[in-house]
Amino acid sequence: MSKKKKKKRRKMIPALIAIFLILIITGSAAGVWLYDKYSYSKEEADLQAYYGLNTEEDTAILLNHDFLEQKGILRDNHCYLDMDTVHTYLNDRFYADRYGSAVLYTLPNEVVRAGFGETVSDGYVAAFEQGGMVWLALDYVKKYSDFNYALYTAPNRVILETEWTERKTALVKKDTAIRLRGGVKSAILTKIKKGSALTILKEFEDWDCVQSQDGYIGYLEKKRLENEQMETPVKNTGYVELDYSGNTRAHKINMAWHQVVEEKANSTFPGVVEGVTGLNVISPTWFFLSDNEGGVESIASPEYVQAAHGKGLEVWALVDDFTHEADGVDPNQILPWTEKRAAIIEALMAEAERCGLDGINVDFEKIKSEAGEDFIQFIRELSVACRARGLVLSVDNYVPRDFNAHYRWKEQGVMADYVIIMGYDEHWGGSQEPGSVASIGYVEEGIQTMTGLVPSRKVINAIPLYTRIWTTFADGTVSSRAVGIQAASDYLLEQGVPYQWDEQTGQNYARFDAEGGFVQVWLEDEQSISGKIGVMKKYDLGGIASWKLTFDDGRENIWSVIAGFLAD
Repeated sequence: MSKKKKKKRRKMIPALIAIFLILIITGSAAGVWLYDKYSYSKEEADLQAYYGLNTEEDTAILLNHDFLEQKGILRDNHCYLDMDTVHTYLNDRFYADRYGSAVLYTLPNEVVRAGFGETVSDGYVAAFEQGGMVWLALDYVKKYSDFNYALYTAPNRVILETEWTERKTALVKKDTAIRLRGGVKSAILTKIKKGSALTILKEFEDWDCVQSQDGYIGYLEKKRLENEQMETPVKNTGYVELDYSGNTRAHKINMAWHQVVEEKANSTFPGVVEGVTGLNVISPTWFFLSDNEGGVESIASPEYVQAAHGKGLEVWALVDDFTHEADGVDPNQILPWTEKRAAIIEALMAEAERCGLDGINVDFEKIKSEAGEDFIQFIRELSVACRARGLVLSVDNYVPRDFNAHYRWKEQGVMADYVIIMGYDEHWGGSQEPGSVASIGYVEEGIQTMTGLVPSRKVINAIPLYTRIWTTFADGTVSSRAVGIQAASDYLLEQGVPYQWDEQTGQNYARFDAEGGFVQVWLEDEQSISGKIGVMKKYDLGGIASWKLTFDDGRENIWSVIAGFLAD
């Protein structure tokens, strides 16, 4: 080799070495970059933050496949949920007796009590108060409720199961991890073993959202799953539905109220039922809340009951909460107290026995929303007493609307024998515009709502045996007066005013000019009541009621129309 070529070769060697070194360095950087990009992160998620836990007692709640905002409390290895959460998701029959420092639960034949902080026979505290809330042990709730639960610690979490619907499941192919989000760089929620069963909540291209059996919801690579299938879990809560059935009659009810305001008015019984046919129940207004301690005034008469029985009528005596309202009697101050509710029930049961009653009709119309739980607890406790004595329990309600939903119609339908819709007062004495007392649409809407919550055989719809004569004055103000159906008909006859059928209200309607304005009347009569009965039959209701005796004004043929409800 020539000296020239040797010299050239010596000059190339350092360059080649440099190139080689550059390739090694850049290749290593690329490898690191590739490794960083595609390797699986070993970072572990902050599980306290994941479950939203701030204290050692805090317990996350996973209901079916969703985390609740509410948190439970872990105490002495038992999980407690606040009363509102229990009511919303598990069982709304528990009642917080704050004045008695206890939780009450109504069974068909008794009311069980667990004092705040007291240890029950199972060896744990069933309930306590903390932070202005009542907390219930899940073990205690489960004794009376249809659900399953599993409790885990480190971190604290409870899994509640109330649904057993079809879901997609899969098994894990090999040991892997569920991650906080989809992607290999996401933090690890929990490591999971080969063969573990998962529920697939959502499917994506490469990662699926899954739930583990111990309460983690996160993401796992689709390629790590096998044996995917749809399955419906077997429900096995051990809960046995309790039988709250009471004294519902096998036949349909045709009831009328008899308004009695003083004891001597009981003597009017023969007269008010003269010419009335088809009734099988009469409800005299005999009992009134008389003070704020649970006192009950009674004007009941055993002789009246005997006379009614002689005519084949059952007697369901009414108790109201408004007769002594002007005297300061307020059911919202009475019902929150367990001993006051008990006093009312004791008085009613004593009178029922003394007079030989067949039932109790509750007409509490002054309950405020904040006392709704107290009212329904009163109905529960009264149902226990009535069930034990063979008395029919019925409860009166305004037509169901948002404003009176606190009367808890669905729960009434469990505890009471009959839930009565007072299907009138669509327009009432205080209304600022004239209108029907009970249009056909108003009646049907109320029945439809109620039968969506209460078995139809337990629903009674009450009709008005009255209407209102409305006067609209030149300045736009209105006034009205309630009159019986015969009196309304006589009034139009005296005025020489014709009426005509109005399809929209399902009533005969009349309007005429009067001094200083005009008069309107929406009549209740045989034709309008027949229409209402048609709706009641459509929904297969358990009964019809009429407010009130004497409003018929001797119009005997109206009773044959009403009795038509009983016909098949």
